[in-house]
Amino acid sequence: MALGSSRLKERLLEIGVKWLLHDPERNFPKMLKIAEKLAKEPHHKEMVLAVKRVLSDENSPWYVYARRLLTQTHPNIRERMALNFFVNATFQGVPRQKEWESRLGVGIPWAILMDPTERCNLRCQGCWAGDYQGTHDLEFELMDRILTEAEELGIYFIVLSGGEPTIRWKDIVKLAERHSQQVFHLFTNGTLIDQNFVDDMVRLGNITVALSLEGFEERTDARRGKGVFAKVMKAMDLMRQAGVIYGVSITYNRLNTEEVGSDAFVDMLIDRGVAFGWYFTYIPIGKDVDLKMMATPQQRAWMYERMQYFRKTKPIFLVDFWNDGQHSNGCIAGGRRYFHITAAGEVEPCAFVHYSCCNIKDMSLIEVLKNPLFRAYQKRQPFHCNPLRPCPLIDNPEKMVEMVLESGAYSTNVHGGEGPEEFAAKLVPYARDWGKVADSLWNGRDLEERKRLEAGA
Repeated sequence: MALGSSRLKERLLEIGVKWLLHDPERNFPKMLKIAEKLAKEPHHKEMVLAVKRVLSDENSPWYVYARRLLTQTHPNIRERMALNFFVNATFQGVPRQKEWESRLGVGIPWAILMDPTERCNLRCQGCWAGDYQGTHDLEFELMDRILTEAEELGIYFIVLSGGEPTIRWKDIVKLAERHSQQVFHLFTNGTLIDQNFVDDMVRLGNITVALSLEGFEERTDARRGKGVFAKVMKAMDLMRQAGVIYGVSITYNRLNTEEVGSDAFVDMLIDRGVAFGWYFTYIPIGKDVDLKMMATPQQRAWMYERMQYFRKTKPIFLVDFWNDGQHSNGCIAGGRRYFHITAAGEVEPCAFVHYSCCNIKDMSLIEVLKNPLFRAYQKRQPFHCNPLRPCPLIDNPEKMVEMVLESGAYSTNVHGGEGPEEFAAKLVPYARDWGKVADSLWNGRDLEERKRLEAGA
């Protein structure tokens, strides 16, 4: 009876969302009222109230941003993403995840990152996946099984990376068709996106992409290869004309931080129709590791301040994963809110932490979520009282060593030979120097603002 009631509510909700989206500008206030009623989790309620506050001013960048997404997105994508992201993955998925967490005693992630393939058509310096073999693919049947088990746990946000995931485009389309209630988010170099690709995105409605850039043309081509920037711009043009929602993935390092953090670069993204941007600080793993490529502590602090500025002035959604720890209560990896499955099936706590205790080819999703490395993570999270020092790899490297040794995890790197202690020792000076800067930043915040953030508002 309870299950039937739940299904009926889901169906009524779906009908309501579809009706509201037929005239999104006029119905937007109604959407927010419904979202308030739907929100069960305290942070969801606060999220809805925050949206209402920032959208009360029609001249604010967030109002401009919301209006652009609602009016310029293809109707099929607008409807499917609203249902899959807000209804399935958030308002219904999160409570179900909480129920399973209580039942199993381990974290149930909000998202799963999978690599359909290790293969790639580019050879980028410092690629985080460069230490994999480049030969493995996840079987279609295995990915299908993982997604089916994920839905049972309330997980509806699937991130695909690699390698270059679009090499497996036909299989991704089949997965998106079979699992139409999920969001599929691809991290891609963008060079294989053509009109047929975009037509599939419009038809399905539940696929979005983040295209990798290193800055403008000269900087992007220097790391990724001549002509890559032009191909990414062409892909953006095709998607913008079709009303597709898409974003960018930016890795800022010693050489490009000032460029990708400039007004000129972010304005270019907005002009190109980019809806969101994921900013990552360079992590010294993978192919051609170079500690000198890491952004300096001063550059990382500068990017932190730039993000606060962009959020107040630009109609684009930007996240800086290492500097936004205050919004996620620290590190989200290790199954707490996300984890990584390699193309070989190895289960890693994070795309940047190449250690594993198990392979999903041999276990169910529930079984891998109980693995000792994930338990070691969740026992220690957050890894530091300062949310600007969230990472167990570059901010608290001693924690990474503790967890690997405690869990008995093995390295998934092909070019192994270096133990966790040796790797961590290289990062101790950076962690120490960043710690001083981060503590100064956090302690120097306006008192009222700090209290609000610490309270989770």
